[in-house]
Amino acid sequence: MKKPDLKKIKVIAMDVDGVMTDGRIVYDGSGRELKFFDVQDGYGIARARREGLKTAVISARSAQAVRARTSDLQIDKVYLDASPKIDAYEDLLKTFGVCDAEVCFIGDDIPDHGVLSRAGFAVAVANAAPEIKKAADYVTRRTGGRGAVRETVEKILKAQGRWGVQ
Repeated sequence: MKKPDLKKIKVIAMDVDGVMTDGRIVYDGSGRELKFFDVQDGYGIARARREGLKTAVISARSAQAVRARTSDLQIDKVYLDASPKIDAYEDLLKTFGVCDAEVCFIGDDIPDHGVLSRAGFAVAVANAAPEIKKAADYVTRRTGGRGAVRETVEKILKAQGRWGVQ
């Protein structure tokens, strides 16, 4: 297993369902899809951006709730309906002018494997599929949609000497 250098990370990219959310897909009585996002994850993403890191979402699905949340958080690059995800990842590298070693990717399930195998810091959420945990450099203590993104951001920013009360 590689030893990631967290000081090199310039981009934090993540899946949505199962990472930014707990993975449940809920429909209301009108058939509208609802998703639940964690405020601490939102703080982590906002803090990463404030500290100069770029942020991205790579999701195989598309939902209005995701568009709203990524807009609210001002996520730098959003890839929806991305299948296979590795194509979006390749575009992300070009868009931000970075290499694999400078990217953290947070995933939870099989569609994330290709990107996780390339990212400099591969992160699996605590409730990820076993294959994803095995491919990861780090497995969060927090589960998807319950602070795993913030935990990852904090770990990276601490390694870079940029975490603390502001």
